[in-house]
Amino acid sequence: MAETKKARMVGINHVALEVGDLDAALEFYGRILEFKLRGRNDRMAFLDLGDQFINLSEGRTQGPDTARHFGLVVDDREVMREAVKSTGAEIISSPGPGGLDFLDPWGNHVQVVEYGSIQFCKTREVLKGMGLENLTKSAEALDELKEKGMAPENRS
Repeated sequence: MAETKKARMVGINHVALEVGDLDAALEFYGRILEFKLRGRNDRMAFLDLGDQFINLSEGRTQGPDTARHFGLVVDDREVMREAVKSTGAEIISSPGPGGLDFLDPWGNHVQVVEYGSIQFCKTREVLKGMGLENLTKSAEALDELKEKGMAPENRS
């Protein structure tokens, strides 16, 4: 029997977060993140991440997430930590040193990582378009990328 051809995963286009109130969600996320609104309608708003986006969808009915979460990449995790603290959002246990996990007001579990310390890479063009062309990677993150043959050229 011939093996069925499979599609290869390339990336994530967007993450959808259900929230109770769209205006309140835009206000909350606007207090902790700098973002551009890609679009909006009566029940959804789209926060631009360059070549990706977060979809805030009004209508959350389930309780807080405990294990289920999504990982958000930021340019400065410590700035994010202070912003999250200032909102009174629940900061929950974080994996690894310097981790930051929190629950938004609707119970979405957000795990925050810093761009420089992980394998995830945006292209130069996307970073430039986002006004983030000066972001750098740690030596450890570059080593991990090199092991996979994915290190960005001429970047620190």
